[in-house]
Amino acid sequence: MPLPKINPTHTKAWKKLLEHYKSIKDVHMMQWFSENENRASEMTIHWEDFYVDYSKNRMDAKTMALLLELAEETQLKLAIDKQFQGDIINETEGREVLHTALRSPRSAKIEVEGQDIIPEIYEVKAKIKDFTNGIVDGKRKGYTNKAFTDVVNIGIGGSDLGPAMVVDALQYYKNHLTTHFVSNVDGDHVNEVLKKLNPETTLFVIVSKTFTTQETLSNANTIKAWFLKSASENDVAKHFVAVSTNIEKVKDFGIDGDNIFPMWTWVGGRFSLWSAVGLSISLATGFDNFDKLLAGANAMDNHFKTADFKTNLPVVLALIGIWYTNFFESESEAVIGYSQYLNQFATYLQQANMESNGKSVDRNGDKVTYQTGNIVWGEPGTNSQHAFFQLIHQGTKLIPADFIGFAKSLHGNKDHQDKLMSNFIAQTEALLNGKSKEEVVAEFKSQNTSEETIKQLTPFKVFEGNKPTNTILIDQLTPESLGKLIALYEHKIFVQGVIWNVYSYDQFGVELGKQLASKILKEFGTKDQIAGHDSSTSNLLEYYKKLS
Repeated sequence: MPLPKINPTHTKAWKKLLEHYKSIKDVHMMQWFSENENRASEMTIHWEDFYVDYSKNRMDAKTMALLLELAEETQLKLAIDKQFQGDIINETEGREVLHTALRSPRSAKIEVEGQDIIPEIYEVKAKIKDFTNGIVDGKRKGYTNKAFTDVVNIGIGGSDLGPAMVVDALQYYKNHLTTHFVSNVDGDHVNEVLKKLNPETTLFVIVSKTFTTQETLSNANTIKAWFLKSASENDVAKHFVAVSTNIEKVKDFGIDGDNIFPMWTWVGGRFSLWSAVGLSISLATGFDNFDKLLAGANAMDNHFKTADFKTNLPVVLALIGIWYTNFFESESEAVIGYSQYLNQFATYLQQANMESNGKSVDRNGDKVTYQTGNIVWGEPGTNSQHAFFQLIHQGTKLIPADFIGFAKSLHGNKDHQDKLMSNFIAQTEALLNGKSKEEVVAEFKSQNTSEETIKQLTPFKVFEGNKPTNTILIDQLTPESLGKLIALYEHKIFVQGVIWNVYSYDQFGVELGKQLASKILKEFGTKDQIAGHDSSTSNLLEYYKKLS
């Protein structure tokens, strides 16, 4: 059965939210804190090792009540059930959406076209485990009988961003293998990676569902040509493996049939790191840590499926995002991880979020009349404090931000961790409180500043505050907690897509540019006058041809 197709703006809750917004849009959050000494505890959710404080938001209890009404009117619970039970909710592509099945326990039963897919999932997991252990333990060797030292993941989009982010985040847990990622079709990218490698000790993992993706196949062929300068065609089978559905094309490339890991149509690329697409994660950290990552995600799945919406982390964070996007008309949100290990987390979320909900046509096929999706961006703290925080603190744009931090460091340097986390907590407080004119003047006077200087500089030192944040404090960065965190944002994206009445699991918007690129590539090879383009594109083509 398909998802419900309800225009959110036609619901009673939406209309009530519009009126409610008018009544509280100018209220400073500090007023609510002063009126309710229990506000922080009432707007905090403590689940397992996650402590999520959403009290620093421009909303009150009535706001959340109305947002929960909106979730009910748009039949969110029904949509959640449909996803987990394997209904075809990706209607435009006629597919189920079951990345959650990849992290389900062996005892689960989930059917696709009448067949239980769990046994097949566990068969592939066993193959990942066996292959990983063989490489890590040095039992599987290269063509000169040397153990592998490096792994190169060749893919793009979800075949790159998810694994790259997780491998980066779990560096503390990595083994002796060094993992590299090649994604961009830019030849300089692949060649810079190859400079660091020894063909005798490098394993290549090609990730491409169709084994036709231009960027991935171009890089794979370039790497294969480099490899064959030292080795023979027969040696390809020992050094190249593939994650793909196109078995024939993979074999034509020279990859051994035993080294092909399957993919499924019911897993979208940007949600595929939990599948064999995560082979590079397993190789980098060991299969046990990969399995723990899956277990953490499954714990969040169960929370999302069963928790009351009032205390449901993905639902609450999704509703808060809708509040800012559709009523405050905020266009972006920052995700700031106070851990260098989360260096690529915002980059990963950019694809997960914007490719999913960047839609202007609803599930009825009608053009939407309200905002969908939002721009996701961010960098780790404290670096970001010295970069874009000025805009968040004193700029003209309202930018809600998620602050993600870990109570315990991994290497145990408490001095550094205390300094990091003091900033983590202080920044949300500063964004909430701001700094009044009276406070600025008092500070100047305590420093014996002249009246003339006080008058001149005061306007520039005032912070209005009232800037919204969510604080996600986690005990420690582990494979399990990272799995929970990723799944939290996956489900947040799904909830928002349901309420916005869009299809979150197709991505037709990425195809047009690819089609035109293929046409232009052919035109690079002709001496004929370029035609059939607008004048700007034609001029660029001609100029590039001259230079290249």
